[in-house]
Amino acid sequence: MKIGPYQLDNPLIVAPMAGVTDRPFRELCLRHGAGMAVSEMMSANPDVWKTAKSLNRMVHEGESGLRSVQIAGADPQQMADAARFSVEHGAQIIDINMGCPAKKVNKRLAGSALLQYPDLVEDILKAVVSAVDVPVTLKTRTGWDTENRNCVEIAQLAEHCGIQALALHGRTKACMYKGEAEYDYIKAVKQAVSIPVIANGDIDSPEKARFVLDYTGADALMIGRPAQGRPWIFREIQHYLTTGEHLPAPSFEEVSSILLEHVQALHAFYGEYQGLRIARKHVSWYLKEQASAGDFRRTFNALEDAQEQLDALQGYFDNVA
Repeated sequence: MKIGPYQLDNPLIVAPMAGVTDRPFRELCLRHGAGMAVSEMMSANPDVWKTAKSLNRMVHEGESGLRSVQIAGADPQQMADAARFSVEHGAQIIDINMGCPAKKVNKRLAGSALLQYPDLVEDILKAVVSAVDVPVTLKTRTGWDTENRNCVEIAQLAEHCGIQALALHGRTKACMYKGEAEYDYIKAVKQAVSIPVIANGDIDSPEKARFVLDYTGADALMIGRPAQGRPWIFREIQHYLTTGEHLPAPSFEEVSSILLEHVQALHAFYGEYQGLRIARKHVSWYLKEQASAGDFRRTFNALEDAQEQLDALQGYFDNVA
């Protein structure tokens, strides 16, 4: 699949997830088979750009693969300014967030709240597309609620405004992450537009990936929560899509190596204080399938030293092995 002039290595994309798809996680997923990774959303409000959280999300020069940066906001001019700023700092693709269902985002009329106001959607899309000379993409949902699914209208509007690819999460804003993804609406959008359509929602196995591609006709898949603690899901899916066969599950030794590398990268990227705190949720995701890990996770989450985290993880893996 191509986005503007850019050819993806494969049709598997890491979904932008606030507090998750930071640079260490994106790099990890790319090494394990993702064709592209989209950054966690950056607020278009310049008043928050100087916070530590925002600064960690802003610089993208030197990253692996295509650099797609997601911006979120409700003011067309601020969104245009944020797009220009992101391109100046290394973004090769700008992604507009109209899919986040979180209350703190929606109360500012950003994210999926915008789906209630197609005229404002149009103003934002036109402002961002005209502000930068890189491809602009859009991530959205099937609608505001189950009585107001307007994804086909939004998709056609996006194409008209110059959006070059559309990622669609198969749920409404009101559904949050509950229930099953609505692939019929992704299929309808794919049939209604000529730009690439990326299917998102509940793609948690190679078989599900094959089904969603075949059923919806989508050009690519976007995977979010199923990759938490399982970054190798991308190579598993890509191998299955290519060969029809399953890759062996990663060995215990490989999982331990990946996790230790990930935690070290978080420490280096954020610094010890913040890095060790962010590492806690990732470790919990990696170990959630291991029945014996409950007591260890509680002990691990109480540690306040980065090296102690690494030592504890190594000790856990040595004991289990």
